[in-house]
Amino acid sequence: MIHKMILGAVVALAAAAIVPVSAQQATVVYPTVSSPRVLEDFGGVEGIRALMEDFERELIASPATRPFFANRDNTALKARLVEQVCQILGGGCSYTGRTMAESHAGMGVTEAQFYALVEALQAAMDRRRIPFTSQNRLLAVLAPMHRDIIAR
Repeated sequence: MIHKMILGAVVALAAAAIVPVSAQQATVVYPTVSSPRVLEDFGGVEGIRALMEDFERELIASPATRPFFANRDNTALKARLVEQVCQILGGGCSYTGRTMAESHAGMGVTEAQFYALVEALQAAMDRRRIPFTSQNRLLAVLAPMHRDIIAR
């Protein structure tokens, strides 16, 4: 169950960057991880940027998530994801994307696709050798977002 919640959080994270943000949109503020050690484990903002590059490759490689991420320019998406993760990890960034509900409206994301996204994030974090405990700290903040991402 926790694995599914974690996966959901990751899918929400990825989708946040897909839809452009309007100039009048207020900044979305997420809960933060209070330990500076977690941000260090991710390699700071530069490490988060590198993680998002790996994450994109994982998303494109997965048959379940490929339709959302392949054959498109994901530059804006990755920038929003960096902002979101950086904000959550206390790195001094502000997330400028839409809410998860706004970002995922009409996408029809299934539970299976959501979990595949979470697995892609976990694989990318493993590849970057981010300690499991720090991965879990991030995923715990992301997990509740699944309610706004999976189509009902």
